[in-house]
Amino acid sequence: MALQCGIVGLPNVGKSTLFNALTSAKALAANYPFATKDPNVGIITVHDERLNRLTQLVSPQKTIPTTVEIVDIAGLIKGASQGEGLGNQFLANIREVDAIIHVVRCFEDDNVIHVDGDVNPVRDKEIIDTELLLKDIETVEKRIEKLKKQAKAGDKAIIKLLSVAEELKAAMESGQMARSLMTDDDRKALVADMMLLTSKPILYVCNVDENSVLSGNEHVNLLREQVKNENAEIILISAGIEAELVELNEAERNEFLLEMGLEKPGVFHLTHAAYKLLNLITYFTAGEKEVRAWTVINGTKAPQAAGVIHSDFEKGFIRAEVIHYEDYISYGSESAARDAGKLLVEGKEYVVLDGDVMHFRFNV
Repeated sequence: MALQCGIVGLPNVGKSTLFNALTSAKALAANYPFATKDPNVGIITVHDERLNRLTQLVSPQKTIPTTVEIVDIAGLIKGASQGEGLGNQFLANIREVDAIIHVVRCFEDDNVIHVDGDVNPVRDKEIIDTELLLKDIETVEKRIEKLKKQAKAGDKAIIKLLSVAEELKAAMESGQMARSLMTDDDRKALVADMMLLTSKPILYVCNVDENSVLSGNEHVNLLREQVKNENAEIILISAGIEAELVELNEAERNEFLLEMGLEKPGVFHLTHAAYKLLNLITYFTAGEKEVRAWTVINGTKAPQAAGVIHSDFEKGFIRAEVIHYEDYISYGSESAARDAGKLLVEGKEYVVLDGDVMHFRFNV
């Protein structure tokens, strides 16, 4: 499963600096709006200590972690929903991603200009929210016009869909995001079909100075208060620190993190927060050729998990052989776990658990 997150925010909040640090890519980070004119795409390897432990035990020819695709999109400004700045391009690019990483500037620096003159994370957030919501309302209005024409034929399903669309429009005009309106199957289906921007899960990344990366600052506190009812997660990252870490080798990086009082780089927290946001889990395959991590939605059954590897695995699924991660580590190998009765043979209704080590049997 390819997880794609879009980094959004106002110009000069640190999006491209963070993107460069997270992906070791070369997006242009410049001190003026629209330094990123086209969406830059990079891949982040998801750090998972369980994969490392399995690799140590199995000694495979190669180890393949799971990844997150990051899209860095041009900075948004007020009026983007009407085409201001690079708004139309921004909105088209963000429509395709699975989740939104909203970078909010929570640091003071006279050398980095702010598009609106001063640092105000609450105002910045509201600008982004408003522009996304206005574009969504426009999308819903177009659908309503289409449904009204179709409803003239008297189709009850269309008439019901029109009613749902009109309810959505009214709620969104009152300031409610689509993600808070998906309260029943009809709404969920319509919102998904229209690919509404405000329906996407969102993670707020506070870009802070080095001294605030552990406990935050006044700007972070104001943003926390603003989003407390959104059921959204906030993480603190210093794009400056992340940029420095990229330039260091592993030993230097560990020493630097220790000096800063950090256990892990920001990329670790970001990817794990993204997984939590999208309700994702990881299962593993382990053998002499490779140890590999695979991503599925929490609640996925064994045949569909097999289909992530190859569609033929799902079509011809017979059974799954499963060792829970803790048992694999405890016994030290697949054979030892099998001998101890910890290898489970599961059928089509088995729900995959986070960390499961799996083999699939299937008909070609």
